[in-house]
Amino acid sequence: MISRSNAAEAALAVIDEHGLEALSLGLVAKKLGVRPPSLYHHFKDKSELLQEVARIMLVKMPAVSATGQSFEEQIIARCVATRQTLLKHPSAAPLILRYFPRHMLLAAYDRAASEEPYPTPIKMTVIDAVEKYTYGAALFEASARARGIDPMPPVDGEKYPSLAKAIEDNPFDDEQLFVESLRLFLVGVRQRVESNSIGQPLD
Repeated sequence: MISRSNAAEAALAVIDEHGLEALSLGLVAKKLGVRPPSLYHHFKDKSELLQEVARIMLVKMPAVSATGQSFEEQIIARCVATRQTLLKHPSAAPLILRYFPRHMLLAAYDRAASEEPYPTPIKMTVIDAVEKYTYGAALFEASARARGIDPMPPVDGEKYPSLAKAIEDNPFDDEQLFVESLRLFLVGVRQRVESNSIGQPLD
């Protein structure tokens, strides 16, 4: 029996194998062992199928237990899990941007707002920044992986000496760089709150 979820799983498998642009209802039907018209009982068109693929990618994101860690490290653990989930399907990851089902995440946003130890006026600032950085960074890397290229191209040290030195001295791999970037942001949030400088320009 075909269901929306197993059709979306089949579509995700096709995207992983052939790429997003190559996806067709015919390939999905073949993966399911049915005829293409059968899919129209569940999806009015390819776009609706892709929306369901985006939804199941979010559903696949594991719950993270970070008991005993600081609030900031709990946020980072969730962001790392999100990043890792998207990078398992680099060709399909752009669907999260195209069909981001924010309505599915309202309960998660509410939980985040209730757990944040920050003043209410900046809670959405933190939620928005963390969300955009996490998905943006993951999609940037996923795009490179899908095309089989490095996120950072080779750099001519003579032409771009400062950038080449920064790359050479960077001690982090891609995931560690992601984590440290989040830590820098969250440390900045904490310091701004403690110094009562929210909304003020930097000195």
